[in-house]
Amino acid sequence: MILYNVTVNIEDAVHDEWFTWMKETHIPDVVNTGCFSSGTIFKILVEEQTGTSYSIQYRSPNMAAIDRYMANFAPQLRQDAIDKFGDKFTAFRTLLEEV
Repeated sequence: MILYNVTVNIEDAVHDEWFTWMKETHIPDVVNTGCFSSGTIFKILVEEQTGTSYSIQYRSPNMAAIDRYMANFAPQLRQDAIDKFGDKFTAFRTLLEEV
């Protein structure tokens, strides 16, 4: 199993809109690509100087599914977030393998 983790810091001014969009639109869109079995969002429990941070975790059966996601779906889904929230968030991504 591969865990695709996206860590996001979202500005307070758009937090509520972003959170609703993530739960109702973005996470379902990512899972509906067929590359992941589930998507879960966790609040990171540290105080930030600005904004709020989250870990969004998607479970995938193997690297082939991750590669398919990166090639066929990730560019547009990332652009959707940029189009909607611009520079109001930062994100970095990590791949983890269950051992």
